[in-house]
Amino acid sequence: MFTGIIQAVGRIAEREQRGGDARIVIEVGTLDLADVALGDSIAVAGVCLTAVELAGGRFAADVSAETLRLTTLGALAVGDAVNLEKSLRLADRLGGHLVSGHVDGVGAVVAVRDDGGSQRWTFRAPAPLARYIAVKGSICVDGTSLTVNEAGADTFGVTLIPHTLAATTFGSRKAGDAVNLEVDLIARYVERLYGERGAHP
Repeated sequence: MFTGIIQAVGRIAEREQRGGDARIVIEVGTLDLADVALGDSIAVAGVCLTAVELAGGRFAADVSAETLRLTTLGALAVGDAVNLEKSLRLADRLGGHLVSGHVDGVGAVVAVRDDGGSQRWTFRAPAPLARYIAVKGSICVDGTSLTVNEAGADTFGVTLIPHTLAATTFGSRKAGDAVNLEVDLIARYVERLYGERGAHP
């Protein structure tokens, strides 16, 4: 599990195709790997990956063909920046919201406009996910926990403060860019429970 609070921005250092799968090596920047062991989880652009090699400020992860197909990881190239977060420990503060690292779909940046010192961002979400996105609810975009300000039929809006722009990959994003989306876990569980109750009074 993760919180959606980005701890560092890393870069893709190497990428090797292995059949339909891929192994990626990530330079972690300021992320401290001292407490990370082989087999630990690290969220990369919101995707939960397992560290299979650790060395010199880098870690390697194997990415399955399905993950490459269903997330933005399939389009990443050497040099691309990615948001990084180590997995949540029970004693950690939950500064964002509960994030699984299991991406629900790929959305896109629709528009960015200045709003005082902050920015208003509009994203398009796949239609099946839109039902889980609610005003003042939480959503994870490229691993970043954000609060929804506006929710339409297939779009939603958020405000990004200067700190978020500086501490994540959003500072280099633009309209048209693809993003990984993970909707709020609670919304999914509520729908499941409500549906079962409706079917079995």
